[in-house]
Amino acid sequence: MSFQKSSPTIVQPSVSLLASTPSPERLVLNAARLCWKSGEAGETELSPSDLTLLETLKRSGHHSPFEHVSFTFLIKNISRVASHQLVRHRLASYTQQSFRYTEPDSAYVLPEALLSEKVKEKVLKAIEENKHLYSELVDAGVPKEDARYLFMPAGTSDIVVTMNARELLHFFTVRTCQRAQFEIRTIAEAMLLLCREKAPNLFSDAGPNCVRGECKERYSCRKERQTNP
Repeated sequence: MSFQKSSPTIVQPSVSLLASTPSPERLVLNAARLCWKSGEAGETELSPSDLTLLETLKRSGHHSPFEHVSFTFLIKNISRVASHQLVRHRLASYTQQSFRYTEPDSAYVLPEALLSEKVKEKVLKAIEENKHLYSELVDAGVPKEDARYLFMPAGTSDIVVTMNARELLHFFTVRTCQRAQFEIRTIAEAMLLLCREKAPNLFSDAGPNCVRGECKERYSCRKERQTNP
């Protein structure tokens, strides 16, 4: 069968921006000003009053105008552990690689604890045995959709994700926190950087609560965050 026979490759997920709403900051401003019939944002650079309004919207919690702006990302090499965390954010759209129809590769995401000298050899051996068993079952006629029940959560796939700006602000609050698991935090920080390139004023203070003030985590890491991701 076509399952790759190579040794497991330990990888990190990567994030790219596939598409985004044109002129996202102007659209948010125009949607907000519609509420009060107070004009529209200009076609050139945002004015001081525009920037003030954006900050007012964020601080006041008037976030419905942000829902008209969306960003679509391609996340490659995301583990099943992280993708299960990702899809808990329900106000988003997801399209994930199907292992009913595609073969898994030999890429895996592992935390540092599973790569220590004490356990790394055992972990890689377990991955190899798992791959071989999957191959044997498919070769014996077991449908791929059934054999995939054996997949280790560390195995990777690709996923396309679309979120609006309001949901992204929430996503960045909880997933760039130092208490978030390393992989989902790495993904969230990469997404945030891409969003800031397209809409720096919308996402200027996006990130965990400690970026904007007091940490609200029950079990705070109690670390000072010097800069945004």
